[in-house]
Amino acid sequence: MAGSLGDLGGLLRQAQQMQRKVQELQEELARREWEGGHGGIRVVVNGHREVVSLTIPPEVVDAEDPTILEDLLVVAMNDVLRKVEEGIAAETKKVTGGLGLPGVL
Repeated sequence: MAGSLGDLGGLLRQAQQMQRKVQELQEELARREWEGGHGGIRVVVNGHREVVSLTIPPEVVDAEDPTILEDLLVVAMNDVLRKVEEGIAAETKKVTGGLGLPGVL
């Protein structure tokens, strides 16, 4: 019985250590920025999934057909958001050892 309590204590320490690492990772990822884009449009998003900057070159703006710009913005936003999700997933996997912990990030 004493051996199993020792194992439980070690498991709890490991869980606390992983929790600290996840918290540090969350703070680091919140400061990190990812860039993506399409058709000359550049979008920068941070780890909170907030748009930090958006650059639209004049040559992609067509007053006669705004749907072109709209389509480019959708593709550019989806590109950078995909990069954010992939980056967060990769970093989380490093810390959690691949455990699929819900609500980690």
